[in-house]
Amino acid sequence: MQITVVEHPLIKHKLSKMRDINSTSRDFREWLDEIAMLMTYEVTRDLELDEMPVQTPICETTGYKLHNNIVVVPILRAGLGLLSGVLRMIPNAHVGHIGLYRDEKTLEPHEYYCKIPPDKDPITIVVDPMLATGGSSIAAIQMLKDRGVKNIRFMCIIAAPEGVKAMQEAHPDVDIYIGALDEKLNEHCYIVPGLGDAGDRIFGTK
Repeated sequence: MQITVVEHPLIKHKLSKMRDINSTSRDFREWLDEIAMLMTYEVTRDLELDEMPVQTPICETTGYKLHNNIVVVPILRAGLGLLSGVLRMIPNAHVGHIGLYRDEKTLEPHEYYCKIPPDKDPITIVVDPMLATGGSSIAAIQMLKDRGVKNIRFMCIIAAPEGVKAMQEAHPDVDIYIGALDEKLNEHCYIVPGLGDAGDRIFGTK
């Protein structure tokens, strides 16, 4: 497993604005979209390329295209906030969706929806803004593995050390890309300092 904290001034700048309790849902979505675009550069840095001929206005030269198909899988609902930014960088990517709900008593995640494209041997990027306890992300990735998906990467904006550790133990073969590694989880399993509930802030719900 590779754990990459994407240290970039623009990400830190935009993330600081997202943390502000006074930011509007519109601004929050815009900054999230922009951070997703910036992080996609790092998540895709080592993708394989195939050569292809390209005719320029001057002459023929060698160009490149991605070797693998790319599938982006947001974890509903907050993961949808990252989808647009990733697709703006990889417009030909296909999109799957995973829906989970958390049992109020046991706090265990349960599947209610999973639909993924039938791409052959794709690189699959699972996206969710937050990696707190890791429960939902671990379950979502296991759902993909159970359906035969192998080459999986996980991208989040903010992570807690507890969630990173849980992911390492559950899926040591999945690389993790993080915008900011925060301090800890509090007694309510919210990331500290965090930014609150990402889904509520994206969609303006409370």
